Amino acid sequence: MTTSMAKQDAEGSSLNGASKRSSSDRGLIEIDDVKVVYGDKTGSHTAVDSTTITIKPREFVCLLGPSGCGKSTLLSAIAGFVEPSDGTVKLDGELIDGPGPDRGMVFQQYSLLPWKTIYQNIEMGPRLANDIEASKTANSFLEMVGLSKYRDHYPVQLSGGMQQRVGIARALATYPSVMLMDEPFGALDAQTRLVMQENLLSIWNEFGTTVVFVTHDVDEAVFLSDRILVMSASPGRIIADLKNDVPRPRLQSMSTREDFTKLKLKCLEVIRAESMRAFEMQNT
Repeated sequence: MTTSMAKQDAEGSSLNGASKRSSSDRGLIEIDDVKVVYGDKTGSHTAVDSTTITIKPREFVCLLGPSGCGKSTLLSAIAGFVEPSDGTVKLDGELIDGPGPDRGMVFQQYSLLPWKTIYQNIEMGPRLANDIEASKTANSFLEMVGLSKYRDHYPVQLSGGMQQRVGIARALATYPSVMLMDEPFGALDAQTRLVMQENLLSIWNEFGTTVVFVTHDVDEAVFLSDRILVMSASPGRIIADLKNDVPRPRLQSMSTREDFTKLKLKCLEVIRAESMRAFEMQNT
């Protein structure tokens, strides 16, 4: 599951078309004064409040913050799963009013269909999108993530890391302009997680897809991102927009660099201050 593998497969295959389809002008996300309120007869809860951000095409943005701060809610608003109570979310100038194939989604839980093989899981999206080469597309993405020999296996027969590779391939198989990832490596062991982070950067570099990635892990955010958006404790809003100048390409050994550790400490400082404020509010 490396860039070199993807490039080899791209020669004379649909992956070459994938690179062409992921043009640099697709994937602009505009979030304008968004507020998300959940409520029922017993009361209401503001999950996201007064949030305005712009994410540029091809940008890799990590959402970071304390538990319950609204990171996943904001991601769901971009996905079209949640309708903002106020404000708007646009993709490439068009108002988002529901889910669509222009946004791929990868969850922490692998969410593969257990009664389908991994080939069938990947092939389903292109087929539903009326891709006349759905079979070729699915096989190409299986090759890209290094799982061709497991083509006819079912999800239960794969490790967690392998299942998440299928999830990423499935999300990319419709050639979305945006990839939305909700703690996709949170359930993996530490070593597999590090490998998956490097593999994800290889795929992102190959496809040029805008990525919005939710995580609790500061090291992960610094390793992956172009920008880190830190959210406040509930109700969630953006309290820091940090540019990541750690050079690319990145390797895990870079975590000891001065610029890496400096940005990490800045993130921890902001999150700790916000977590302490939330703790004090809960105890007054």
